[in-house]
Amino acid sequence: MSLSFLTDFRGEFAALGAALIWAVAAVVYTGVGRQLSPLVLNLVKGGIAIALLLFTLMLRGELFPVVSSTAVLLLSFSGGIGIGIGDTAYFSALNRLGARRTLILESLAPPLSALFAMVFLQERLTAQAWCGIFLTILGVVWVVAERVPDVIQPQIQPLRGILYGLLAALCQASGAVLSRAALAGTDISPLWSAAIRIIAGMVVLLPWIAVQQHPLQELKFLRSRRLVVTIAGTAFASTYLGIWLQQTSLKYAATGIAQSLTSTSPLFVLPIAIAMGERISLRSLAGVLLAIGGIWLLFSR
Repeated sequence: MSLSFLTDFRGEFAALGAALIWAVAAVVYTGVGRQLSPLVLNLVKGGIAIALLLFTLMLRGELFPVVSSTAVLLLSFSGGIGIGIGDTAYFSALNRLGARRTLILESLAPPLSALFAMVFLQERLTAQAWCGIFLTILGVVWVVAERVPDVIQPQIQPLRGILYGLLAALCQASGAVLSRAALAGTDISPLWSAAIRIIAGMVVLLPWIAVQQHPLQELKFLRSRRLVVTIAGTAFASTYLGIWLQQTSLKYAATGIAQSLTSTSPLFVLPIAIAMGERISLRSLAGVLLAIGGIWLLFSR
């Protein structure tokens, strides 16, 4: 694989890297979500990620960059909508529908992102790119729609779960387009973009938590060392690394393509399942092959 190929498709590779990380995180968060409310879980992982991002920026000598006020405003709205509201809705959907059903609803985010980008950013995709997006999403939906039990059973609340899932998809699409508007054609780094988005998301969450009944009782999870380590480790991977990679993908790849590739998380779960001794159905393998065909189209433009 040539260096020029890696450079030309660095946005696409970053998106696949984020998808790999989020595949593992989805299952972990489903379990953690039984012990923490979505709001507190979102706030805790965001706080850990902010500390890590600022530390990384300090090490790289980029703690005080020159960033345009327009870019900061766009990224702040992106973080408030995509992380503050979107991630909280996503965790709420996980608790009520389980990972499989929630991921099906999340598959609406890539086409919504492409449509929003076409309308608001005049971002045009080729017919091949649209076909690649369609095949990729179809393959993902084919895999996650298979009738298998979730690893951790949620307390099924279909209507509320579906509404939360749709809200999460809409917020993810909107946040992606706002990030793309700030990142494309500017000098702002994906690392700073990730930091601004997460900080904005936490600002949205703080007053939301303040109005909750007995918010301090949520901090009782600190008594469990195992839970604290689990949340910290997953926050490092899914929020710190995952959002950094996601912002890299949105800087160097079209919005619809970046979102489609980051939505391939369920495909990465299958090799993990095989390694753990689980048997994978022919249907799942067919879905993977279909999605790989879509990914190939996105990489061969």
